[in-house]
Amino acid sequence: MCIVARPITIFLIDNGEENDEDLFTVPDMEARPAVNSTGNGNAHVSEQQEADQAQTAMPGKRRRGRNPVDKEYKRLKRLLRNRVSAQQARERKKVYVNELESRAQELQDKNSKLEEKISTLMNENTMLRKILMNTRPKVDESAESKQ
Repeated sequence: MCIVARPITIFLIDNGEENDEDLFTVPDMEARPAVNSTGNGNAHVSEQQEADQAQTAMPGKRRRGRNPVDKEYKRLKRLLRNRVSAQQARERKKVYVNELESRAQELQDKNSKLEEKISTLMNENTMLRKILMNTRPKVDESAESKQ
């Protein structure tokens, strides 16, 4: 058995309308019935599907493993879901980081205002202490007047 790695190609069909939901949905290929090429609009089972059903209908044989087409489809579907999930995680992270940055900026602004207020209050406190010291009667003068 030889396993060959093939690159993934995902085709997006542009129907003229831009819809974000269409980009993030994974089509379910198993649910679609095959249409016969006669063009009469009736859904018919293709010859390949009939052959697959005939193989599974045989009572003596067991199907080992999955059809390689099914495996590839499931792998592509999983990769697409993973890609969508990763993109959503990146978007959530971007929003989170932006909120953190804005919160940090708000806190820095508040901190600078509080530091300015502290400086003003310290200056006022120093000035009031000087005024208080100048208005107090000196101990020496009061002692001399009593004698």
